[in-house]
Amino acid sequence: MNDSSSRRAPARVVALWCPDWPAVAAATAAELPATVPVAVVSANRVVACSASARAAGVRRGLRRREAQARCPELHVARSDPDLEARTFEAVVAAIDAVAPGVEVLRPGLVVLAARGAVRWFGSEEAAAEALIDAVAANGVECQVGVADELSTAVLAARRNALVPTGRGAEFLAPLPVSYLAVEPALAAPRRADTVDLLRRLGIRTIGAFAALSPIDVASRFDADVVAAHRSARGLPERPPSGRPIPPDLTVEQPCDPPVERVDAAAFAGRALAELLHTRLAAAGVACTRLLVTARTGAGEELARTWRCAEPLTPEGTADRVRWQLDGWLTGRNTNRPTAGIVLLRLEPVEVVVAGALQLGLWGGVGDEDERARRALVRVQGLLGGDAVRIGVLGGGRGPTERIVLVPVGDEAIPHSDPDAPWPGRLPPPAPALVLHTPPAIRLDDDVGNPVSVTERGLLSGSPARLRWGSRSWTVIGWAGPWPVDEYWWDPAAARCAARLQVLLEESRALLVFFGADGWRVEGVYD
Repeated sequence: MNDSSSRRAPARVVALWCPDWPAVAAATAAELPATVPVAVVSANRVVACSASARAAGVRRGLRRREAQARCPELHVARSDPDLEARTFEAVVAAIDAVAPGVEVLRPGLVVLAARGAVRWFGSEEAAAEALIDAVAANGVECQVGVADELSTAVLAARRNALVPTGRGAEFLAPLPVSYLAVEPALAAPRRADTVDLLRRLGIRTIGAFAALSPIDVASRFDADVVAAHRSARGLPERPPSGRPIPPDLTVEQPCDPPVERVDAAAFAGRALAELLHTRLAAAGVACTRLLVTARTGAGEELARTWRCAEPLTPEGTADRVRWQLDGWLTGRNTNRPTAGIVLLRLEPVEVVVAGALQLGLWGGVGDEDERARRALVRVQGLLGGDAVRIGVLGGGRGPTERIVLVPVGDEAIPHSDPDAPWPGRLPPPAPALVLHTPPAIRLDDDVGNPVSVTERGLLSGSPARLRWGSRSWTVIGWAGPWPVDEYWWDPAAARCAARLQVLLEESRALLVFFGADGWRVEGVYD
């Protein structure tokens, strides 16, 4: 593969990572000392915790009650992205005062070009020390990574390492392949599925993944795997693009009277985000780096760049504008404006071609989910709160049990933990069609005797013929059975049954269920 990005002179990147930032922000808001264990929860599960909480046994993914059982003195706070962004603005301002040109990937993680800082401080080591001291002056700990490429620098920051020029791939090679999905600011949500696939293929390290041929990866996997492979090879996940930014994409809005409250600024920012994405869609591009600028009545001009792994949606743009304005207007940074905001401007710094994006069911450039949600909310207003529901994947052994329907707008929390062990759970893939009312069928062996499931969970014979109503098919293969013995402690709800995957002639595949009333079809495979 002709990869021009591998031949260009590397532009060194500095990444600063503040570990456990959601927990740090929650502790700061509650005015807690650093020694108090803190956990941040979302959907009743721990999403971040402090070092002292980890020392007590708290881990991400634990249920809130289990985390409190492991650490009774644990301070629990709810996830609050607005608080995290507002608190982090003081740290970003301190870094920007030492080395201008900071780009925020997410609250807790920033990057900047190394060239200016190295010229000023004399070396990468001296620049890293100065940046760490600047962050420490705000009472926050951070780690620094320097490398040729942004994604490598971010992973280096997690190990507090300065990677020599041209040694990015060598640095990444021994790291676990799970590191490719460890940073949400650089990876799409589906990157975790990519890592799981690689592990099932026997690829355990980033170096083993990088050793695969780029042509083979591109011909067999999707764009996200190709991006992960470029990152594993020490290359930028998105290759350089010569496409210039179309003119007239910058949008701005005068504020009269001047805006001094966060709610008023967020309202103006949301309207401006909608206008920006209308222009982006008309130009056929999507934004991946956004410059937010505010001018005050005193002539001050505040600016901050946000970088994103995936193209911004209108909702994502509005969130970043709100976070930034909240940080400027109410944060603890020394650069707080002395007057109200009189002009707000959004400028796309980097764009990608919209035709290369994965479009949703309704099309568009990243706004399909928001438009679909609004339509569902309107229908819900007409028919009632419980009339419009969405599916949430929960725990269970069969496909019917694992789908939980919750009203639109409610927290999407399943009734049971999907990650808990479920003995007898149906292995993947799941059937494409799940029948609401399972029809009765009959399974016979090669001499016409009915096949059943014994008390030991074994088939009484080898299935040879499946009869469904007036039709019948030859069984050419099967998998299972998977016994199900549920609620044995409740005689009214107890169930002892088994599931079987059956492959029929004409490449038909069914999921069948054996219970007290015999065999029934539970699902159909595509």
